[in-house]
Amino acid sequence: MQPMVDVSPPKWHLGHTTWFFETFILKPHARNYQEFHPQYAFLFNSYYNTLGSRVNRAERGTLSRPPMADILAYRAHVNHAMETLLQSDFLSQNPNQAPLFELGLQHEQQHQELLVTDIKYILSCNPLLHAYLPEDSTVFGPKSGKQPKNEWVTVSAGMYQIGHQGEGFCFDNELNPHQVYLAEFKARAWLVTNQEYLRFIEDGGYQNFVYWLGEGWDLVQQQQWQAPLYWLQQENEWYYYTLHGLQKLDLEAPVTHISFYEALAYANWSGNRLLTEFEWEALAQKHAGSPAAGNFLESQSLQPKPAFQADENVAAVQLLGDAWEWTYSAYLPYPGFETAPGAIGEYNGKFMINQMVLRGGSCATPQSHIRTTYRNFFHADKRWQFTGIRLAQK
Repeated sequence: MQPMVDVSPPKWHLGHTTWFFETFILKPHARNYQEFHPQYAFLFNSYYNTLGSRVNRAERGTLSRPPMADILAYRAHVNHAMETLLQSDFLSQNPNQAPLFELGLQHEQQHQELLVTDIKYILSCNPLLHAYLPEDSTVFGPKSGKQPKNEWVTVSAGMYQIGHQGEGFCFDNELNPHQVYLAEFKARAWLVTNQEYLRFIEDGGYQNFVYWLGEGWDLVQQQQWQAPLYWLQQENEWYYYTLHGLQKLDLEAPVTHISFYEALAYANWSGNRLLTEFEWEALAQKHAGSPAAGNFLESQSLQPKPAFQADENVAAVQLLGDAWEWTYSAYLPYPGFETAPGAIGEYNGKFMINQMVLRGGSCATPQSHIRTTYRNFFHADKRWQFTGIRLAQK
């Protein structure tokens, strides 16, 4: 199923991540590799113009074939070939190819997150509002606790190093590291909650154009938005659809599934603003802590949790996990950014227009996938991801 263009069918995700390893690693590097099916390159190419034609993105849901059994067989075929290649001396003889292997794994983690959010949207389109997992499926994750003592965290003025540096994987859009000057600012210690956002709704936030950018206000009128995606009002009570089914709105949890326009409108209504991505990174350098303390995919909660302070020395919480945080920064290249040659160069660079940067990861992000320099990006109207709000004072 593909109920909107941004959502791909789950079996397409499985085929596409398999195709990535076959196309970029096995076919050019594995000796005597036998391609699984000659038409799969057309079916599962996402947006790589260098690699030829492909199924239109909006038409992935029309692919009744291949059936899931064939895609799982394709995946087993590629997995076996990858294991054989990794067990050989290929990487020791070709160490320059190791980053390509790592990129394939990181790419698959991105699609693990998309599987969660796409499945949620698909199930939400059915009026039965089925649960994906039972509520008691949570294995581990953040414990309940109190919010930080201070609501606002001050970040001093000065020069800050932005971007990835040192060892470890990063995407090309996190390069090159560079310095920026930031004036002193105050950031909210936790994410905006459902209860806080509900006050914005009850105060007529969706009916008052003064809080909105022009494009956002037009979209509110056209789409008749009255609340975040997945919110439902029944008999004067607010509920929201989760991957554990329809639940009463958790007032203490972070608000999610909002567009950039909604995040900015809320900030304007509250008398505050959104952080820039550089301010967010400067804040995270001091207060993000370990990803192990965040609420990520591994917890299986699949829903943002209320803020809590696990470490008294950490003044700001929820910087990693729970919800992607909209920033008021356009998705643009860093100084010295270079596009890699060939198809891999299409991974990030060609999307650096008309999109906004989000930081921090969400409850659907694999824990090992995130870091404080990670730059996510979406068009300003997108709502199907776990997107939320952190405020800064004007």
